[in-house]
Amino acid sequence: MYFLSDEEKKHLLKGYLPRSRQTYIVDELRGWNWHQPPLLPPYELKLGAYEIANAYCPSYRDLYLRRVQKVRSQPNLAMLRGAFLHDILVKEIIAAKKIIYKTGIASYKTIFKQLEKREPYKVPDNFQLNDKEKACLEREAEIIVKFERQRLTSRIHDVLVKQPYIGEDSLVNIAVPLVVEQKLDGSFLGMSAHLSIDAYTFSEPMILDLKFGEKKSFHRLQTTAYALAMEAIYEFPVNLGCIVYAKIKDDRLFIEKDIHIIDEELRQWFIEERDEKMRLVEEEIDPGVKDCLDTCPYYQFCH
Repeated sequence: MYFLSDEEKKHLLKGYLPRSRQTYIVDELRGWNWHQPPLLPPYELKLGAYEIANAYCPSYRDLYLRRVQKVRSQPNLAMLRGAFLHDILVKEIIAAKKIIYKTGIASYKTIFKQLEKREPYKVPDNFQLNDKEKACLEREAEIIVKFERQRLTSRIHDVLVKQPYIGEDSLVNIAVPLVVEQKLDGSFLGMSAHLSIDAYTFSEPMILDLKFGEKKSFHRLQTTAYALAMEAIYEFPVNLGCIVYAKIKDDRLFIEKDIHIIDEELRQWFIEERDEKMRLVEEEIDPGVKDCLDTCPYYQFCH
C-alpha cells in the first residue's frame, strides 16, 4: 500500500519534489536547530509523537487523564483494527525481504511460491472482540494480504526482467525500497526516544504514515513530527510526507494518498501543539469535557 502508482509518481517527481525544493523554510524551523527556540522544548517532559499529533479529543482531556491522572483505558475497535492491519502490512514487507535474501536470485521462482504460501493471519487472543468482529478483521486482513502480495510479486518481476545480473541486496532495495518501523530518537524535540515511523522510502524521499480511519487535517502533524526528528538526528532536510488512507468497502480495498510538503505552517503547528500539551501535563491543567464521540476509550471517565 506504500508503493506509488505511476500517476502518483508523476505527481511526486514533477510536482511535489520540485515544489518542496523551492519552498523556503527558515533555519529556525529545521529539526537540527532543536537546541534553540522555537524548537527547544519548554519542559523536560517527553511526549509520544501520537500524543502531540492526536486531536480526536477536542479538549485534549485524554492526554490529561493518561499522563496526569494515570488512567488506563482499553483500546476501542478502531484502535485494535488499525494495530492489527498495520502489523500485517509490516510483516508482509519484512517477509518479502527475508524470502529474497534466504532464497537467492538463482531460485527466483521459489521466491514467488514462498510469498504466496504463507499462513493466513489470525486476530490475537488478547484482543477483546466478539466472534463477528474477529471474523471481519480476518477477512479484511485477507484482502490486504492478497493485494500486497500481488504488488510485491509484480515489483520483483519488473526488476528481474530488466536486470539479469542483479543480486539479492540490490533486488530488495529496488523492488522493496522501504524501511518499515524505522526507529527514531525524538528526545531532542521533547518527544519519546523510541519513535517509530510506519515507513520511510529513500528512492522517493518521503515519510509515510498509514491510517485506516477517516481523513483528518491533524494527521499531517505526525509526519511533521517524524520529519523534525529525522532532521535533528541526521541533519539533512526532510520535506515530504505522505498519509496513506486505506479503506475496505464491500470486500474491496481503496487507497488514497495525501502527499504533502512539510512546510513552515506545519512545523509551527507542531510546535504550538507540543508546547500546549506539555504545559497541560506539567501544570496538571484539567481542560474539561467537550463534545466527544462515545467510542473514545476515555469516554466513561468523562461522562
